[in-house]
Amino acid sequence: MAEQVYFEDVEEGAEIPNLMKNCSTQQLVLWAAGSGDFYQIHYDKDFAQSTGLRDIIVHGALKNAFLGQLLHEWVGEDGSIKKFGCSYRGMDDAKQDINCRGVVTKKYSEGGENFLELDIWTENPDGKKTTPGTALVTLPSRS
Repeated sequence: MAEQVYFEDVEEGAEIPNLMKNCSTQQLVLWAAGSGDFYQIHYDKDFAQSTGLRDIIVHGALKNAFLGQLLHEWVGEDGSIKKFGCSYRGMDDAKQDINCRGVVTKKYSEGGENFLELDIWTENPDGKKTTPGTALVTLPSRS
């Protein structure tokens, strides 16, 4: 895990460190088994192509999990993810880079806690946001 980030060190508009993912077909099969989502477009290339897709695609819920990992690694052990969510707006092919990104949109303290609101998303190699979302996290104070 990265070094702890503190509330005082973050400004509105700041980007958080990216997380790059690239799903193998094995990872997609394991996710299918763990999640119970066995729709063939996620692991059977012939089936996926028969539906009009060019290849198998990454599960939307797996991209959601990647965004959770992005946040978890950034807030560190002393931070907390209060809530986050995303919507599935585009498909990502297996074996292509998925760039998980985030930017701080609001920073405030309330009730003794330090809150940050973020826009988060996954981005395909063409720079298209395929899984946009938002998050609310807390970070510790240096003092």
